[in-house]
Amino acid sequence: MRKHIISHSTKQIEASDQPWLDVEHLARVEIISEDPAYPIEAALLSGKGSGWRAAEAGQQMLQLLFDQPQRVRRVRLAFQEHKYERTQEFVLSWSAGSGQADREIVRQQYHFSPPGTTTELEEYTVDLEDMTVLRLNIVPDIKTGVARASLSELRLA
Repeated sequence: MRKHIISHSTKQIEASDQPWLDVEHLARVEIISEDPAYPIEAALLSGKGSGWRAAEAGQQMLQLLFDQPQRVRRVRLAFQEHKYERTQEFVLSWSAGSGQADREIVRQQYHFSPPGTTTELEEYTVDLEDMTVLRLNIVPDIKTGVARASLSELRLA
């Protein structure tokens, strides 16, 4: 029997070693609205700014439409809210082709309470085979509906 004992930190490094997909060249993005000062590229591409924000209040949807089917193992989402207290809900789903029903990955609510709780960072281990569409629906404030949705980071590996 061959045995090799590795530390917990080594396992975490191995899991995160997988490079992020080059979404800029692999997919087209569709969004409902966009604040010109916070374009979607700022959330999808590393080093491009401080994230995306909707131009309008209320529920927003963004979707990535991939040119070729992708295998995705990891999804990272980050949200930030530094000004307003609110409870946000998001639903992340995917499909394997046009006409295929969406399959929900996660539905989650998170309460922002600045100045203390301002950041939500989620990383999911998934096995999405032949993914062609990734959809993110955001309800930025489930109580009032007047907040604008934002996303500081979306990465896929």
